[in-house]
Amino acid sequence: MKRTLVIMVKEPRPGRVKTRLGKDIGVIPATWWFRHQSARLIRRLQDPRWQVVLAVAPDRAVVSKAWPSHLPRLPQGNGDLGARMKRMLQSLPGPICLIGADIPGITRPHIARAFSALSDHDAVFGPANDGGYWLVGAKHPARLPRTLFENVRWSSEHALADTLQTLPGHRIALTDTLRDVDTAADLPRR
Repeated sequence: MKRTLVIMVKEPRPGRVKTRLGKDIGVIPATWWFRHQSARLIRRLQDPRWQVVLAVAPDRAVVSKAWPSHLPRLPQGNGDLGARMKRMLQSLPGPICLIGADIPGITRPHIARAFSALSDHDAVFGPANDGGYWLVGAKHPARLPRTLFENVRWSSEHALADTLQTLPGHRIALTDTLRDVDTAADLPRR
């Protein structure tokens, strides 16, 4: 089966992306950072071993010129982060991995290791340093429980632990730990 990497992106508009980062460095610089970070990430992760699909918010932004025109796009739809991630995971056949666009350190080998973990696990997570996660993947997305992502304390140190609680009886793999960017302190140092 063809592997699919879904990258969740928001249209890079001031005040709509990276709002916590914007409080630290300003709304326009945060928007600029996200726009360029997303573009670099998308270019870097395209690979013949998997198909890249963009999950776009808001839904009307599926026609935005902010991203490469050759990549398929799906609207994220309504709901909290969990509802949107679950919808994206279950909208395509597996194996599938889903990531956000605000993790500067992701490379193709990170994605390849996550897909490799799905060969003998039902789901895979890429932990983040802050207790959340930068990647979630499923071997057979249609078999995920109805309660997936329910009662998860998003944007907290409990996000990964809470999510794992929604997958009882599933074989779970953890892959590389990476850092996402929420505040100025998270920005990569050069």
